[in-house]
Amino acid sequence: MAFNYDEYLRVDKLPTQWCWGCGDGVILKSIIRAIEKIGWSMDDVCLVSGIGCSGRTSSYVNCNTVHTTHGRAIAYATGIKLANPKKHVIVVSGDGDTLAIGGNHTIHGCRRNIDITHILINNFIYGLTNSQTSPTTPLGFYTVTAQFGNIDPNFDACELTKAAGATFVARSNVIEINKLDNIIYKALEHKGYSFVDIFSNCHINLGRKNKMGEAVSMLNWIKDRCVEKTKFEQMNSQEKKGKFPTGILHQNKDCIEYCEAYEEVRKAAQEGRMVNLGVLQ
Repeated sequence: MAFNYDEYLRVDKLPTQWCWGCGDGVILKSIIRAIEKIGWSMDDVCLVSGIGCSGRTSSYVNCNTVHTTHGRAIAYATGIKLANPKKHVIVVSGDGDTLAIGGNHTIHGCRRNIDITHILINNFIYGLTNSQTSPTTPLGFYTVTAQFGNIDPNFDACELTKAAGATFVARSNVIEINKLDNIIYKALEHKGYSFVDIFSNCHINLGRKNKMGEAVSMLNWIKDRCVEKTKFEQMNSQEKKGKFPTGILHQNKDCIEYCEAYEEVRKAAQEGRMVNLGVLQ
C-alpha cells in the first residue's frame, strides 16, 4: 500500500517552490515517514523553520508551524518547548540559520540539552539569496562573495554540536533514503537535543556555478564525500581528507533534559529552597 502523504501535508500549498531535483523535498518526506513510524499525532508536533530554502518546510506540513526570523529558529523552538513540554518540537534550518547568524542559538540549545530535534539541511551554500559563501562551503568553491574561490575553512557541524553538548548527533544524506529515514526516526525518539546534519544538493546555485553538472552529478559528489562511521574510523588522516562520517556519531542518554531541569527549578521556587544539583547532574 502506497504511503499517503496527503494526511501530513497542506496540499493546498503544493506544488512546492523548491527547484526541480532539490533535496529539500526528499528530507520533508523523510521527516513525515519518521513521524508516522513513531506514531505521533500531527496536533502534537510543532515544526519551526527559519529563513532560506529550508524555511519553506514549515509551509507544507500540516501541523503546528512557526516560520521565524533569520537565525532565530532555535530560540523560538526553545520558548515553544518550555511552554509546551509535552509537544514534539522539530527545527528545520539551513547552513546560515544553524551555523552563521544562528550559530549562537545552536550552541546554547545543545548546551541546555532541551528536547528538540534539529535538522540541518546542509547544501553548502546560501541558495535562496543567489549563492553567497556559507559556513559549510568547501574550500576553493566559487560563490558570488568569493568569486576567485572560497578561502574560509568550513565547519564540521557534527563536531561543533557534539562539543557544545548535544546528546544525539548524526549525519546522513539525501541519497541513502532508508538510512536517512532511520536516523531521523532515532533523532525524534531521543530525549534531549538531537542534531542531524543532512548533506543535500543545491545543483542550481552551487553545482551549476561550479560546473558540477546536473542534479545527479552533484548527488554523486555528495555520496563520494560520505563514509559510514565504522569505515571512517579505520581510515588514516590522509584518507579522511574531504570525507565525512555518516550514521549516529554520538549519543548520551544520561544527561537530564532541560524542561525536566526547569521543572526542578519551579518546584524549588515553590518550596523556597535551592535546586537539588544531584538531580541535574
